[in-house]
Amino acid sequence: MTEAENYFLRQSLEKATGSLSHLSETFSFDHIRSDNNLVILYTGLPTTDVFMALYHLLEKNEIRYYFKWKVEKMRKIDQLLMTLMKLKQNFPHQDLAVRFNVSQGTVSNVVTTWVHALHEILFKQFMSEIPDRSKNQLCLPNCFSSFTNCRIIIDCTEVYTCINRQSMSSQKLTYSSYKHRNTCKGLVGVAPNGVATFLSCLYPGSTSDKKIVKDCGILNQLKPGDLVLADKGFLIKDLMPPGVHINIPPFLTTPQFTTEQVHQTECIARARIHVERAIRRMKVFNILNLIPHSLLPHADAVFQVVGALTNLQYPLIKEVGQLYYEGIQKIDHIVRFCINSF
Repeated sequence: MTEAENYFLRQSLEKATGSLSHLSETFSFDHIRSDNNLVILYTGLPTTDVFMALYHLLEKNEIRYYFKWKVEKMRKIDQLLMTLMKLKQNFPHQDLAVRFNVSQGTVSNVVTTWVHALHEILFKQFMSEIPDRSKNQLCLPNCFSSFTNCRIIIDCTEVYTCINRQSMSSQKLTYSSYKHRNTCKGLVGVAPNGVATFLSCLYPGSTSDKKIVKDCGILNQLKPGDLVLADKGFLIKDLMPPGVHINIPPFLTTPQFTTEQVHQTECIARARIHVERAIRRMKVFNILNLIPHSLLPHADAVFQVVGALTNLQYPLIKEVGQLYYEGIQKIDHIVRFCINSF
């Protein structure tokens, strides 16, 4: 009888020990680094190598914590992981606090700090200027054969936000009659190869597309000879700088489109569809499905960081992807040649 009791006691002890070990285990990058599918799921980045490249880019810079106190309990690589998890899956702060075994205050400090760190590097440094036409033409897809002087394709997108219940005027400004919800609106611009090259700040959802284009600073970067592609809702021809052209699908002013108008509409649609695809990539980051109260003061940075992160994914256009992989193979061949030469 004693042996049986001891056996069951040992079993209970092992089970309890295992449960405590499981509860005390802290989520970290080590849990996902060997599985690219998990990296995509939690961070939106395509591979572990891309995550590590981003981390090494950031770790060289001094991290200035937003709440003025350093987070020393977490490794910096896990702080980056937590921030990307917030952007990709929009887990509540309480959820992240449990996963990483920290306080909710630490989560707020980490996420806010690293969002601004990502913004400083990926957006301010790498997206400060729109690439010129000569760079675009180095990687021009076939669908742009009729628009070889295209500098950028633009479109606006709306992002759901929490309601500021303390300000009725703010609620009114952010209410979108199109979405029937409170939103913010931003302008997204992509190069012909599908890379996001311009991301505006966010504006109240009731703001017109024309006002955003006029105010966001994109016009200051356009040069004579540039072509901008847009949807027919962008009635901004009068805003274009001298020598800059805007191409939008024709409006139906007759009972039926002419053959030339149909062809023009199809050509523009094939070209400008890539900005819509780029926006869909951004919306995969669930933070843009509803920006929470805690990040509303940082909504511009969140929006622009998400757009910049999509540029770290595989190329949007198949033709461009082929050039990308050929380039990778050439680099690999050169590296191997250099190694074998020594």
